[in-house]
Formats: sequence, structure tokens, C-alpha cells
Amino acid sequence: MRTLFWISSLALTSLSTPAFAEPDAGAGDAIVVTAGRTEQPLSQVGSSVTVIDAAQIEQRQTAVVLDLLRTVPGTTIARNGGVGNLSSVFLRGASADHTVALIDGVKINDPSATAAGYDFGRMLIGNIDRIEIVRGSQSVLWGSQAIGGVVNMITREPTEDVHATGRAEYGYRNTADVVGNVSGKFGPVSASVGGGYYRTDGVSAFNEDRGGREKDGYRQFGANAKVSVALSEAISVDLRGWYTDDRAEIDGFASTPPFAFGDTDAYTKNKQLVGYSGLDVALFDGKFRNRFGYAYTRIDRDSYDPAGTPKLQDDARGRNERWEYQGVADLTQGVLATFGAETEESAFRDVSDFGFGADRVSGRSRLTSVYGQLSVTPTAGLTLTGGARYDHHNDFGGKTSFAGNVVYSPNGGSTTLRASYGEGFKAPSLYQLSSIYGNTALRPETSKSWDVGVTQQALDGAIVASATWFDRKTRNLIDFTFCNALNDPSPLCVNTGFGVLFGFYDNVRAAKAHGLELTLTLKPVEALTLQSNYSYVASTDRTTGLDLQRRPRHSVNSAIDYRWPFGLSTGATITHVGASFDDVANNRKLQGYVLVDLRASFPLTQQLDVYGRVENLFDSEYETARLYGSLGRAAYVGVRLRY
Repeated sequence: MRTLFWISSLALTSLSTPAFAEPDAGAGDAIVVTAGRTEQPLSQVGSSVTVIDAAQIEQRQTAVVLDLLRTVPGTTIARNGGVGNLSSVFLRGASADHTVALIDGVKINDPSATAAGYDFGRMLIGNIDRIEIVRGSQSVLWGSQAIGGVVNMITREPTEDVHATGRAEYGYRNTADVVGNVSGKFGPVSASVGGGYYRTDGVSAFNEDRGGREKDGYRQFGANAKVSVALSEAISVDLRGWYTDDRAEIDGFASTPPFAFGDTDAYTKNKQLVGYSGLDVALFDGKFRNRFGYAYTRIDRDSYDPAGTPKLQDDARGRNERWEYQGVADLTQGVLATFGAETEESAFRDVSDFGFGADRVSGRSRLTSVYGQLSVTPTAGLTLTGGARYDHHNDFGGKTSFAGNVVYSPNGGSTTLRASYGEGFKAPSLYQLSSIYGNTALRPETSKSWDVGVTQQALDGAIVASATWFDRKTRNLIDFTFCNALNDPSPLCVNTGFGVLFGFYDNVRAAKAHGLELTLTLKPVEALTLQSNYSYVASTDRTTGLDLQRRPRHSVNSAIDYRWPFGLSTGATITHVGASFDDVANNRKLQGYVLVDLRASFPLTQQLDVYGRVENLFDSEYETARLYGSLGRAAYVGVRLRY
């Protein structure tokens, strides 16, 4: 049966359908902002970019960003339970903390987390209107952590006329999701403001098939805002805000003997605040565009165990402040320069107490950067881009990164050839530097990556096919190193007042990844769209040759959507993810799985739609992280309002 599935899936990929998350692969006039930190036609971008637009988000109906990202070529996920539980995104097999997460262009990675990664488990769709994913090392423009790539989630923009949207849905295990947004222009002020509330009884984070019995619920309140004030034709003020407040019930190891993994009454409370204020100044008839900005991110995380003493077992606070300048200049016809400077200050403090006395750690760092990129279009269909960046960290010193890409179409977009090279780095996290296990001698993790690809359109875009091969090598990976014995000669294995250390963080690993991404879209008639992608990602430890944990080598995503003459829209998605390993020794195997989702929507009026979906139609039982459960078959119905 598994062999038959692979044969049929590969045939679909080769013969009929690109990623339903990548309809813009051949659309030369599509505009993207993340690849170059400024608006650019996709036809002039040599990097691997996927766009999930508003129409796709509405079509797929999902409430969780993670469920969209898992359909992107070269992307896999791991989730510790249901919605709201810790979740990771792996871009082309890179570590989860090697993904830069942005909300409206503002970095939201958590400086208080062990490796400073971002937890995608709590990111709901809400009023997100567009997601851009850039794969490959992108540190020249996006700095630290952009080894695997960048995920930029963009909320609804202000509109010229007053416009209101809203949706409400209810379904599986008492799940409710309500979202609203209002936008418009009032004199010199343009604004888009919204909010949402989500709650669910959830599933047991401890796999119900292994004995999990109690449900682990989740609730979140969120708000978003964008305000632009035009002071003149050339000068404007840009304000953005994002806020979430949530509570997630979790499972784990018990705080009392025998300390086994299973159901617990533990839960976490999280608050995240993201703010941005900027001044935009356009000079020389808009040919020289300047942005002066300040961004602030704060994350508060509290972990509770009602069975423990004390109940509050971990209290973490993380903060990022970034001051930036960016200039974009049209130097001449076909020559675009992007350059800037930024300073980022990060701080965290963590107080933990698991019944053996409170441990308090804190730390802060400063990262100062300058970057520049030049994009040249010497002739129609050919664009060459190159850039460099220098970062100076107050602990490890300086790091220089380079990148370049080329895109060429000899026939007006019917055939597009792309190639890119990028370097990435990740500064050691504050926890890795400053905790009891910290090591101030850590060096940054670094990467070098490249990819080549081709996109072919036929029949006026009714068929779009693409293939991309990529390769990445990563060095100086930071991992926890155990002391060999109580008398280990390492200077970090000494009594520091907390007792003899049993380990510390060090640069001890290297990894490599290579693979193939195939996508195909078929649109035989306007009402019917067939889409599919296949990804092969081999991500291994360069020392042992073993697969990196939770990185499946094979994944296939296929979708079909049809709009009936009387207005009904129906669709289905099939996802197959191959086997992977849950541990670095490759001893514990995670079996592959297949998910089938169905969806339908119908317009009652021009302003009101009803919709519904069934997720995991055949109730597949699977784990993306060992011992942790996943959602079974679930149905949801809702209404969507536009005014």
C-alpha cells in the first residue's frame, strides 16, 4: 500500500500539479517584499520564494499558520501535541532555531528561549493576510538566525475605503474561533485594526494512543494594528502593533515519583507584544526611499505545575529592541541599491524553581550590523543581485556574510532559470552564553547554501512546473556537551556554587543538507485547480552520517479545488510525510503518515459566506514528536463576513 501511494504521488507531482503554497512561481508580475527587504517583482528575484496569499488562506480555512507552512516545499514541522503546544518549523532540514520569524517585517524570535527560536504552535491565522517564505541562508539582509530561511507573516493592510471583515467558526472538541478587522482611510491617516479570540478543549498532549486521557486545552486573545500618517507627499509615519495573550495546557514528566512522562495538570501562560514605529522619507521624486525605525518585542512566559512545589516553576522574560535605518535607491534604470544599518539589544531573565531552590539567570547582548545589496537588470529578463553584511556581537566579535543570485528568462517568463548562493549565521543565544551551563567562548553557527532551479509555463500559464536542487553546509553548531567525570579537566566542569556542572554548551557539531523540490500546478479551466509538490530533504550530521532528528526525507502535498457554476467551492488536500527519527542516534523511529482534508464554502450573499471543513478525514494516528499526540478527525463550520 505504501509503495502504491509513493508511485501515485510521484506521478501526480511529475504529471499533473506546484505547491498550492506557491502559485506565484511563474507569475512574473507578482510583488514580494521579504526576499529583498523592499518591493520587487518576483521575476527579478533569484531566491526560492513561496507566497501564500489572502485567497489561499481563505480557501484553505485553517486557523493555524503551522498547517499552511507544512504544505510549503522543503518544509516540515514537529508539534508537541495540539494547538498551542510547542511546535517547530524546519526549512530545508535546518534546525527550528535557524528560521527567522517575522510579523509585519519585525523579528519575533524569542530571546528567552534556550536557542532563541520561535514557537509556531501559538501562531494563529487571525488577521494574517499573506505569508512569504524565503528558503536558503538569508543573513545578508536578515541577520542572525537566517540559516534555513525566513517566514514573514503579514497582517491586513489599510484600505482606501472603510472595509470590515469577520469570521466565526465552531467545531471539534468545543473549538471556537472569532476574528474581526476594520480598515480605512480618514484624511491623512490610514489604519487597519483587528482582534480575535480562540479557544479549544484540545487533545491530550500525551498521545491518547499511549494512554493520554485528559484533554489539554488552549485559549488565545490577539490584536493587531497598522497605522500610517501622511505628513506630506514624501514623509509619513508608520506604526505597527501585534499582541497575544494565551494559556496552554501541556503534558510532560511528573513532578512527583516515579517522574514518568504522561498526563499532568501543567500549563503555560504567554504574553507577546510587538511594536514598531518608523519614519519614511522619500527623496528625489521617490527614487531614494529612507526608513528610520524602532522595533520592540517582549515575550513573557510562565510555566505552572499545580502538583509541584512551588506551583510557578519557571518565569521567563525576553526582550528585543532594534534601531534601524534602511535606504532603497533607484540609482539608474535597472539598478536598485538596498543598504542599511541596525543595532539590536537583547535581554532575558529566567527564574526557575522545581522544588530544589530557585535558580536565576539573566543576560544581555548587543549586535550591530551594516549591510548592502545591489540588484542590476542589464537587459530584459536578466537580473543579477549581490550583497554583503557585517555584524559585530559584543561577545564573539565580528562576522561577515555574502550572498548573490541570478534570475533569467529568455522568453518573456515562459521559462525562468534561477540560482542563488547565501551565507548564514546565528549568534549564540543568551541562555547558551549566560546560564549556569553557558559558555562565553561560543562562536556563531555558520552556513553556506546554494540552489539552482527552473520554472516552466505552458498554455498561457495553465501549466506551471518547477524543479529546484539545494545544498547547505552548517558549521559550529552549538549543542550541550556532558562532562566526562567529576574531575573533567574542562574549565567549565568546575564547582560554580551550584554544584559540580555535568555539562555545558559548546560548538561541537556540523550538519549538511541537500535535496530536491518539485512543484506543478495545472489549471485546465478557470474553475479547476490541481496543485502538488514533492520534497526530498536529506539532512544529516556530518560527523556521524545519521539523520537529524525529526527531519523526514520525503514529503508530498497535493490539492484539488473546484468552483461550481452555482457558487459552491469544494476542495481536498492530501499530505504524505515519510518516516523520520526522534533521536540523534536514530534508534527511535517516527512512522510516516497520510492526512486527507476536505473543505467547502458557499456564498449566501455578496457579503456573507458559510464554510466547513473536515481535517484528517480518515482519523490517522501519528506522531511528529515521540510520545506527543496529534489531532484526530475533526470537523468545523463557520461564517465569513465582508463589508
